[in-house]
Amino acid sequence: MINIPVAEAKNRLSELIARVEAGEEIAVTRRGKPVVRLVAAGAVDATAQRARVSEAFRQLGLLRSQVSLEGDLKAIARDGLS
Repeated sequence: MINIPVAEAKNRLSELIARVEAGEEIAVTRRGKPVVRLVAAGAVDATAQRARVSEAFRQLGLLRSQVSLEGDLKAIARDGLS
C-alpha cells in the first residue's frame, strides 16, 4: 500500500483510480496520517464476505463442540438416508 497526501491525490486522481483498479491499495494522508483508503469496489465486498464466512465457521465450531454422537457414524448416516 502506498501513502499519498490529499493535495497530491486530488491532482492525480485518475492515475490513482487506475492503480486501484489494477489491484493496489492506496492510503490518502493528511499531515502524514492515513484518513482514507482507496480500494477496488469488489475488494470491499470480498472483505465483507470473508468476515461473514469466518463468523459462520466460528459459529459452526461452537455448534460442533456441543454435539456428541454415540455409535458408528456410518450407521448413523445410513439411518439418516433411509
